[in-house]
Amino acid sequence: MATSVTSMDKPVAAKSGPASDARPPRAPRPPRPNFRQIHQFPLPVNVHHVPPVIPHNPLSLISVALSYLTFLISPPRQEVYSAYFDKATSSIHVTDERSIKALWQMGFFGKGSLSRSEPSWLAREKKRRGLQDGKTSEEITRLRRTERRELKLERARMEKLAIEERLKAEAAARESGVSESLDQDAQSTTDDMTNATAAATEKFSLKKAREARALEARQARELAAQNAAAGEQNQTETSNGKSVRFSPFVQKKEFLSTSPSSPKLPDPVVDSLDPDDFPNEEHLQLSNEEAFFLAYSLGALQIYDAPLNSGEVQATSPTTTSALLQQFCNHSFQPARDSSASLQPDDPFMISYTVYHHFRSLGWVIRSGVKFGTDYLLYNRGPVFSHAEFAVIVIPSYSHPYWSETEERKNYTAEKQARSWWWMHCVSRVQAQVLKSLVVCYVEVPPPAASLDDIGALFGQYKVREFLIKRWIPNRTRD
Repeated sequence: MATSVTSMDKPVAAKSGPASDARPPRAPRPPRPNFRQIHQFPLPVNVHHVPPVIPHNPLSLISVALSYLTFLISPPRQEVYSAYFDKATSSIHVTDERSIKALWQMGFFGKGSLSRSEPSWLAREKKRRGLQDGKTSEEITRLRRTERRELKLERARMEKLAIEERLKAEAAARESGVSESLDQDAQSTTDDMTNATAAATEKFSLKKAREARALEARQARELAAQNAAAGEQNQTETSNGKSVRFSPFVQKKEFLSTSPSSPKLPDPVVDSLDPDDFPNEEHLQLSNEEAFFLAYSLGALQIYDAPLNSGEVQATSPTTTSALLQQFCNHSFQPARDSSASLQPDDPFMISYTVYHHFRSLGWVIRSGVKFGTDYLLYNRGPVFSHAEFAVIVIPSYSHPYWSETEERKNYTAEKQARSWWWMHCVSRVQAQVLKSLVVCYVEVPPPAASLDDIGALFGQYKVREFLIKRWIPNRTRD
């Protein structure tokens, strides 16, 4: 890839002429964090690695025995984090900074309450107050989008120049009145020039766009300086020997405190906070599916009913998994369902958590897809490594004979499964625009269970069927 980019830049640099020698040096980019080291653990659990067994090497058996002995003597300590359930937002809040950092770095769980995704409000606030150097993730994203926008504008300008050159060549060929053969030669020459311009446009890189912008800005500054010098000289000549110089800087206006008409300026606010003691007003917000996966499947999270800074939390015990399941199912409705209501197998939380647990078990990093009109987004490794590759829509399916025994159940399931064709077309078009593959997950809903004590057996009755849907475009998919 690097070789092809180098070869692309050569013809463009050759066309630039002497202006290429006067280009300013490119500012070095700030070093990127080592995301491979930061996010080396896919889940917030401690795993004891066992060395491989090699049959023809007896020493491998000894190493395995020593590994098991080490595990029995000093087992790995499982870190358990704490959070509380907020009924107003129907979500889980994590306020401990160490827990926030661990849950985000090991699995990308939750989002910052004052950030787009990664909890970075503290770094942005320190940067705004001058307590910290460097660039935050939001600033890096903003710069990358600005560079991409400039590249698109520069490509559009190059395409416009190519079209203008072709129109001028065609007009010159028509006015010359030469023979048809000469017209054909001119047309071929014009086509070659257009193809060459188009190839140069395609090979245009972001580096050349920056350099062109910097060159234009420098020429504009030089021209403005020349005009200012010429205007100052003319003003000096017409002032009858009196030269007047104006300072390019505006002097600071001072007010006397003794003057009655002078306004009283407020005292400047000086931030005397130490960077290490700066308060963090942001918390990590987990969805109900993420919290239940951490609490039930991994055992890495304890959820309380009140904020952690209250005095009653330490005296109370965390909520059990069965109570959490009932609470999350009740709050999956809007407004929240009464706590005395019985749990149904097709509750929204039961359906959504089945899909979440399914993809998390397969190694995918699953995040909310509400900004693209879907239920979930699937990342191969995480949002800091690449964009989401798949967008998931969850639809309940009632193929069990229990749901078709009576006419009332048939009408109920038909209403739950109803989807219009234009809704699917809109969702598919949006995913095609953002370069994501649409995955429709049908969750087979079992009949109501008699007991909810065994949560593993309860979720074991659900089945997930996946279908990949691709938008059909006539002029692109003719075969």
